[in-house]
Amino acid sequence: MRYVCLFMVSLGCALAQQYKAGEYELYAEVTKQYAAGDFGKALAALEAWTGKVPETEFANNRRILYVQTYFALKQPGKVMEVAAPLLEGDAGKVFPAAADRLRVLYLLVTAIRQVGEPTAGQQATAKLAARQLAEMREAPQGMAAADWERARNDLGAAAQSALLYLALLPVAQAMKGNDCAGAEAAVRKALEEHPMSVQAAWYQGSALLCLARQKAGRTSEAIYAFARAAALDPVKGMVDAKWQQSTVAPYLEKLYTQYHGKDAEGLEQLKAQAVGSVLPPAGFHIASAAELAQQKQADFESRNPELALWKRIQEALVASNGEQYFASELKDSELPPLRGTLVGATPACGATELRVAVDGGEAQIALKLEKAVRGKLEAGGSIRWQGVATGFQKAPFLLTMETEGSKVDGLQVSPCGPARQTR
Repeated sequence: MRYVCLFMVSLGCALAQQYKAGEYELYAEVTKQYAAGDFGKALAALEAWTGKVPETEFANNRRILYVQTYFALKQPGKVMEVAAPLLEGDAGKVFPAAADRLRVLYLLVTAIRQVGEPTAGQQATAKLAARQLAEMREAPQGMAAADWERARNDLGAAAQSALLYLALLPVAQAMKGNDCAGAEAAVRKALEEHPMSVQAAWYQGSALLCLARQKAGRTSEAIYAFARAAALDPVKGMVDAKWQQSTVAPYLEKLYTQYHGKDAEGLEQLKAQAVGSVLPPAGFHIASAAELAQQKQADFESRNPELALWKRIQEALVASNGEQYFASELKDSELPPLRGTLVGATPACGATELRVAVDGGEAQIALKLEKAVRGKLEAGGSIRWQGVATGFQKAPFLLTMETEGSKVDGLQVSPCGPARQTR
């Protein structure tokens, strides 16, 4: 901290005029050890000063030195404890100079992050310090206006960062305890104060995803929140841009692809939408891969009803219990109309059996006719028929059906050639 030495020299001059017997020497020992970087000895000197001169006109000054020393010794809990009373009085009377107040407030908003599990009192102290720091307008004595303006921006960012940390602390605690609903409620409250926070959006996505794993229906909202975390301005969102790009963006892409399927254009559209609003619009929904597959299947069935019917039948027949399915569900039953390609007929003239491929390739159906066809059938054409299933073999796959000529449409018949003469 750049103002420590100035403060100590100023205090030293004051003490030289108003100290109690032996007090200045006690203070001087504190400053000596602090300047030498031996903070353990500086703390011991402070304790000696407190023990020998418990009541002093410089109680607040001494408390400020305690704050600095505990911070240097990495004892954030003690920093919070010792500094709290300094925020309760009139700042003009408590702090010798603006620089002293600045220093204490800054150390408080920094120390709160170093406390493992801050108490409610510590959180209240840090929140008060952050708000006071953000509202400070008076430049420390001797600081140029341009330097103060830059410092104010940095200090304001530190204050906002501390307030965000405190706002998200209940979220982190709820998530740690697997309280998904509590985390989601807490993060909504945090977003009211910090709507542009990338970290808050990240926590929101995590809480919603936690809820989605317990009860379906929140995954779309979770992905929306992660998309917002990936798309927000990292400067305004108070995060490291590298973290946003290396952690948030890849996680979003992975989650979106697993849930919805690979769709780069759709993902970019989602991020653009998410930037504009903390919460998704009413009725917002991202179709899952399963939903898309169901929709695709429904569209396919509406356009190709006969082929869709055949695929369901064929899948059931090739399953491990296909023979049982045929015997119990198909045998001697008239099936709905089917459509396929005629790939062969026997005999060549006056056929009584047709070979049909429903889904390309080799014939899957043997269609036995009640009466022979008059003429020769042309292979390759599309036919539509309705008949009764009478037989099935699994390997090679073949379903046998019987039907009447009147129930077969699309047959292309040509006259048979002249019979061969034999001698």
